[in-house]
Amino acid sequence: MAEEIGPFHIKPDGKTLYLNPYSWNQVANVLFLDSPVGVGFSYSNTSSDLLDNGDRKTAADSLAFLLNWFERFPQYKGRDFYITGESYAGHYVPQLSQAIVWYNRETKDEKINLRSYMVGNALTDDYHDHLGLFQFMWAAGLISDQTYKKLNLFCDFESFIHSSDACNKMEDIAAEELGNIDPYSIFTPSCSANVSQSNLLPKRKHVSPAL
Repeated sequence: MAEEIGPFHIKPDGKTLYLNPYSWNQVANVLFLDSPVGVGFSYSNTSSDLLDNGDRKTAADSLAFLLNWFERFPQYKGRDFYITGESYAGHYVPQLSQAIVWYNRETKDEKINLRSYMVGNALTDDYHDHLGLFQFMWAAGLISDQTYKKLNLFCDFESFIHSSDACNKMEDIAAEELGNIDPYSIFTPSCSANVSQSNLLPKRKHVSPAL
């Protein structure tokens, strides 16, 4: 809501807002949904719902929300419907889209007019996400040929949890070479000069196995 596609952006003072001239709600009706339950503004009055979760449950809950929302606001029924997301929405968005397709096949009620979906910077799996980030950094000239070669030599990229000391060392070197550049927006100024951009890189040795 307060960044990227939302109607407002936060000023550098961190206290006030300004209108986003590129907000998506200037060209479409935008509905923001926090999922799964317990995230952001999404909540449940049943504590067990916070334990009974997972991608499939999230898709089912999101579909239930949409069906109730369309009943509450019937003027939007039948309109072209698009689902978007980023990061872990690489799992949430396709699974919700699939749930809608299955619902439309079975229902005798009005269908959800799903047209397409899109996901930005999608999380798919550890291997492609981790390797892909360093491939991008190398292709953009953010890390050296030598560092990129050693990353491929010492890192298997299969898991964020288990990695060799040699791989961890090369990731640290890549972060140093990256410097104060945001790997997700390399052509724009860093949001905060006090925050090391290395914190944005995947650090397998710092990720809890519980995740």
